[in-house]
Amino acid sequence: MGTEREQKRRRCISTSPEQTEALGRELAGDLEAGDVVVVSGEVGTGKTTLIRGACRQLGVADPITSPTFTVGHRYRGRLPVSHLDLYRLADLDEEEPALLDDYLDQATVSFVEWPALVEPRLRGGRVLQVRLEHEGGDRRMVEIGPLASASLGQ
Repeated sequence: MGTEREQKRRRCISTSPEQTEALGRELAGDLEAGDVVVVSGEVGTGKTTLIRGACRQLGVADPITSPTFTVGHRYRGRLPVSHLDLYRLADLDEEEPALLDDYLDQATVSFVEWPALVEPRLRGGRVLQVRLEHEGGDRRMVEIGPLASASLGQ
């Protein structure tokens, strides 16, 4: 994947959907093919909003919606982009074995909402973690950084 790009963990506050989308655009500025961004947070924290901003920065013009009932969407931009939402899946072992292969490949920037099921399977490439938390009203705490290695392989 070329030279290793350092990504330090950082925390910031968003006070509006527009700020959350702007954080997504900022995050995407450093993404390359093969990168995976796992995005976690309770319902309504702005996961899809952040991903929408990232997709816009990556040149996606299509509407960005949560793929909760379809598992994933693929978009065309400067790079291919995948957006997965694994909320409805209880266990990947009960799904088609190649379910994620079309979305998580080395030619694509991939975003995964509700990533707990897939985190242990992520190998190769760079994996970033984004965590959003409600802080009342439109206020969100957003933490961005490398996926903690302790969560891999568990």
